[in-house]
Amino acid sequence: MCALVAQVVGVALPNGALMAGAALAGCAADVRLHAGKRPPPKALGLLQAEAVTRQSLRDLLLIAGLLRLDQRESTLFHLVCLGGLLYVHGAHIALQGGAALVQRARRLPVVTRNIDTSELPLPAPPPHLITRQPGLRLLLVGSPATFGLSVGAATGATAYAADGIALSALLATVALALLARCFMPGKRPPGAEEVLEWFDRWLDRYQPTVGMYFSGGASSAYQANMWLAPLAGLDGRPVIVLRERAMVPRIGPTDLPIVCLPKVADLMRLGDSSLKVLLHPANAPKTSQVLRIPSIMHAFVNHGESDKLSSCNPYAKAYDEVWVAGPAARERYALAAVGVADEDVVEVGRPQLAGVERGSGPVPAGTPVTVLYAPTWEGWTDDPGNTSIVLAGETIVRRLLADPGVRLLYRPHPLTGSVDPRAGAANRRIIELIEEARGAATHSATTPGQRDVLERTERELDRLTAAWSLSSADDLERMADKGVSGDVTVAEAMRRATEEWEAVYWTALPATEHQVLTGERPGLYSCFNHSDVLITDVSSVISEFMVSGKPYAVTNTTDLAEGTFRETFPTVRAGTVLTPTAKGLDELLGVARGTRDDTLATAREELRVHLLGPAVPTSAERFQEAVHALAARVDERRAKAAGAAPQAVPRQRAEAV
Repeated sequence: MCALVAQVVGVALPNGALMAGAALAGCAADVRLHAGKRPPPKALGLLQAEAVTRQSLRDLLLIAGLLRLDQRESTLFHLVCLGGLLYVHGAHIALQGGAALVQRARRLPVVTRNIDTSELPLPAPPPHLITRQPGLRLLLVGSPATFGLSVGAATGATAYAADGIALSALLATVALALLARCFMPGKRPPGAEEVLEWFDRWLDRYQPTVGMYFSGGASSAYQANMWLAPLAGLDGRPVIVLRERAMVPRIGPTDLPIVCLPKVADLMRLGDSSLKVLLHPANAPKTSQVLRIPSIMHAFVNHGESDKLSSCNPYAKAYDEVWVAGPAARERYALAAVGVADEDVVEVGRPQLAGVERGSGPVPAGTPVTVLYAPTWEGWTDDPGNTSIVLAGETIVRRLLADPGVRLLYRPHPLTGSVDPRAGAANRRIIELIEEARGAATHSATTPGQRDVLERTERELDRLTAAWSLSSADDLERMADKGVSGDVTVAEAMRRATEEWEAVYWTALPATEHQVLTGERPGLYSCFNHSDVLITDVSSVISEFMVSGKPYAVTNTTDLAEGTFRETFPTVRAGTVLTPTAKGLDELLGVARGTRDDTLATAREELRVHLLGPAVPTSAERFQEAVHALAARVDERRAKAAGAAPQAVPRQRAEAV
């Protein structure tokens, strides 16, 4: 904006050098703005000062400047230059219209991952610069004209202006030609009916039996990802059903077929398929749409269980069955009286916790105690005690950092600060405290060999996820990914690379180095395995950590007395209760070090069974049995429907005339 003002001043004086310098500076700033990873500021759009407006003003001001600086050139010359600029900007408008048509044609009614789509013609898209980066495209195409006009204004050699405009016109023509190829026979994407017919054929061939249905925003993908491994371990032919295109790249590494059906009419095609059971890890507004399919039975599996009110949502009664981890959740639904019948509750454990290791007792003398502080987020309601991060987080962290015999692993909930700004501010202050405590010694113990392994495995993980995780990919590009990497599936390759990365990551860290863990790696369960105690809030983290048998503490930021707090939230009964001033922390650390008796060890084991069910049969076996049982109910229902005599549908009584 400053450059445009400077251009106006240059034209008014007139001053060729000022005009040229301001124009080039503005153009360079614009290129950097559009070529960066972040989108341009929204304020520019609100002011109607988008890339087209800025580029047009730059060019018109340069033309006006040339008119003032050089009166020797004929009016025809200036009209030719202006006509050339109008052609460049007109071509940009045509490119925008064509790009919109191309993108609309490449938006399919079904988007898939890990499915062979070789039967469908999926032409490659034109360069992304032409169809998906209009601001940068205009700047690059118009740069020769701007440069030529600027040099002409600065030196008086107006031939540069004509040459620059001619080159921009040529580039615009080439871009139009590249875009026009998309409309040629053989380059057009398949039509909606062709894609849907292919999808029906795929359903007939694959014969899915059980699936996971998920709908939600980008930040909720973790709710589905935690069920990928248990779903992949089921007998039969699992499938993942999504509703939002943006969720397709956010589903984690898996070899399971993924189908995204944005429209309700297309979703109903599942009713004519072999699919019997759909599992639901979360409630969403679009869930009601799939519940209309009478030939499929639905089970709510949730994405975590806790003593929060959200763990016994009344919406759960809309499902055929509600699958919970253990007796505690069954009791929770009965106590809440939200309409979920006890016979519809099925205990399946938590099959995704198979990788959580059991603790081996107090840490050896002289070894730092590794404390995992994993506060939950503030939630959608203002219920007291939702998160400890606002009232107690900094106090707890300061106390832990002040103890030289403690290593802190801080892992906040991904949604922290999304509702309450105070939680976000507290989270940032905690991270600053930890970074300050770490100082300059970060990764000082990492050897060159370890760094090489970390970098290599990170590159491998990035490579494996690149095929589907690119945010700029369209429907056809995503469907072209077959989910295979050489002779090893993507999921297996990801598992190996992740295990190798985590093994080196934890080995390379100094035993006393504090960590802020806000990324996807290392995973939560890996943090469980490398910590000695847990500090958290009333959340599903408690139930999941219970498998380890290690001591844990829950922060009480409500106005309830400790005894009432334990009775109100059953998951707290086998843990230490921390006050907002961190009272109780010494007791927790003493148990971890073996300097205090672990009086809650038996209570933790009893609570583990109460929360997660028995160890035998395994959770994976109970999960599989629940799927078989619900599928059998579907078979019984379909058999009855097939054998029933057709009945006439009652007609409405005719109105009296």
